[in-house]
Amino acid sequence: MRMHKMYEADDKMISLIRDNYDLLQSLGRFGINLGFGDKTVKEVCESQSVDTYTFLAVVNFAFNGYRDLNDEGRLSIPTLLQYLEASHEYFLNFALPTIRKQLAEALDENDNLARLILKLYDEYAHDIRNHMKYEEKTVFPYVEALQAGKADDGYDIETFSKHHGQTDVKLRELKNIILKYLPSDMLHNNQLTATLYNIYNCETWLGQHAEVEEHIFIPAIMKLEQRMKQNDISVKISNMINQSPNSNELISDREKDVIIGVVQGMTNKEIADHLFISANTVITHRRNIARKLQIHSPAGLTIYAIVNNLVDISSVKL
Repeated sequence: MRMHKMYEADDKMISLIRDNYDLLQSLGRFGINLGFGDKTVKEVCESQSVDTYTFLAVVNFAFNGYRDLNDEGRLSIPTLLQYLEASHEYFLNFALPTIRKQLAEALDENDNLARLILKLYDEYAHDIRNHMKYEEKTVFPYVEALQAGKADDGYDIETFSKHHGQTDVKLRELKNIILKYLPSDMLHNNQLTATLYNIYNCETWLGQHAEVEEHIFIPAIMKLEQRMKQNDISVKISNMINQSPNSNELISDREKDVIIGVVQGMTNKEIADHLFISANTVITHRRNIARKLQIHSPAGLTIYAIVNNLVDISSVKL
């Protein structure tokens, strides 16, 4: 149920639950225990080592549809990982097996249609399990390595994003079959109705889980990758420059002006016109720069300019 209210750190945690009791399931996934009295969201989160900004970002998005984050860089990756891993635990080891047991109890397994329903459900559960196990074996370890400063050149979160989606076609078929083709006695009808209600709830929660990954988790990891890339490029090229055998040979002010022109994407003629010198002089300066720095590409000169504060990194498109 959407309340269309933006929850804030100073709101009482109990008020959030009164507005939407579905939040109770999310609390456990964040590692938040009950018994918090009249404490605010911030007080509860801080007392239980949960990042307040991240908790509110997920809650406001999942329950009230707010997608605008002030700063993805403020999101706590450990808090997001804890939330997602706990969600996997809930679905794989509780929700899906419970529904399977309820279906088996409500259906006559000697009936062909009943066996088909159970088979369809098992295929659906298998798809969900494979998807979540892939995240646990590939995506989550990749993110943990990123946090430790270890980038993987062969993988990025965009690769995961392109193959990320809900597996709900089989579940939709299952619901339709139960609704349309399974008249039964009152006892089994009550059991099926209760099971169907749980299936709908599970579908809602799985859709919400997928959207949190798509709109909060993936953008946060992209932001982390961007920071890692910028830091990695600057450090590597800086080390290369510092280890250059000719790096102790001074670059003249005019050569610095030429480097800035190259970084800004100017041609030799444009640099010459800007500095009121000839194109041949620009070429000579560039040869001297390459000899002194042992850097021969515009990309290398760009990093040199950033490291040596000739240009601001924020003004350079990497």
